[in-house]
Amino acid sequence: MRALSSRNTQSNIVLRNEIDKIRLLFRKDRESYLCFYRILGFYPRNIQLYEQALLHKSTSVRSDKGRPLNNERLEFLGDAILDAIVGDIVYKRFEGKREGFLTNTRSKIVQRETLNKLAVEIGLDKLIKYSTRSSSHNSYMYGNAFEAFIGAIYLDQGYERCKQFMEQRIINRYIDLDKISRKEVNFKSKLIEWSQKNKMEVSFELIEQFLDHDSNPVFQTEVRIEGLPAGTGTGYSKKESQQNAAQMAIKKVKEPVFMSTVEEIKAQHSTTTTEPEVELATNSETELATELENEFENELEAELNVIPETKPENVLEENTSDNEISTVQPTMVAEETSQSKSPCDAPESPNRDLQ
Repeated sequence: MRALSSRNTQSNIVLRNEIDKIRLLFRKDRESYLCFYRILGFYPRNIQLYEQALLHKSTSVRSDKGRPLNNERLEFLGDAILDAIVGDIVYKRFEGKREGFLTNTRSKIVQRETLNKLAVEIGLDKLIKYSTRSSSHNSYMYGNAFEAFIGAIYLDQGYERCKQFMEQRIINRYIDLDKISRKEVNFKSKLIEWSQKNKMEVSFELIEQFLDHDSNPVFQTEVRIEGLPAGTGTGYSKKESQQNAAQMAIKKVKEPVFMSTVEEIKAQHSTTTTEPEVELATNSETELATELENEFENELEAELNVIPETKPENVLEENTSDNEISTVQPTMVAEETSQSKSPCDAPESPNRDLQ
């Protein structure tokens, strides 16, 4: 029965494509239809959905009623549809695997890095309309457009056609499920790297430990960013619970409302830590001013207490006369000495006694 229904579905798809191809001959915008046909493998019915899926919010395009037109709503829808489709595919591919394994495998496929690469592979990056200012810092723009594209397929063609697109056009061509299931993604390291880059405080706390129905130990960890709960994870080991909690936190930090709350808490923490430093600086300045004032008063008091010594006039005169005498006497001695040793004196004759 399943084989028969799948054959009927395939024949209906082929017939529908032929009808759409005939209709395309009478359309003025057939180039756009052909462009999407190369990506989808079928012709769109409502091409406006696909065009809106590739319209980034930075373009500021508005509808006839004045409402902003962008891909955010389609991205929201496509995110949910993509989780369901990939979960369906992974569940049927890996029979007997635990819930944690299936969740990790699905998360590796639907994470933004993988979706960015898939969008480039199928050529969506060349069709996205955006402002050049936002392209430099929006690293998830392609992945977001891919999710919006999935939402457009779902609204235009339904769940089954959307699942067929993911299986045949995406997973079979670009994703090796066996390989990606064995690939280990360290969400905890990614979160810590993000926290260091953005100067955020991140902590992992074990909040609960219990036994499941088979008496296996189960751990539950909570991630907090600046003290604010950002995600919880459960696993059969502490490491697994931390990885799952970090994965949830990585999704949480992409929400603008959550990040604005985190920024407010961070600003409050920084204000609280800087206030004591200001008080210390003020106290030190006051102490320095007090010390300078005391030192100035001590110097002034010392100058006022100094009494200059005065000597009597007679003592001063005696000292003066003594100084004069002491200065004259050496001169007289010097003269006597110079007279006895004058070179003009005739030397005594050695034969004086003989005369």
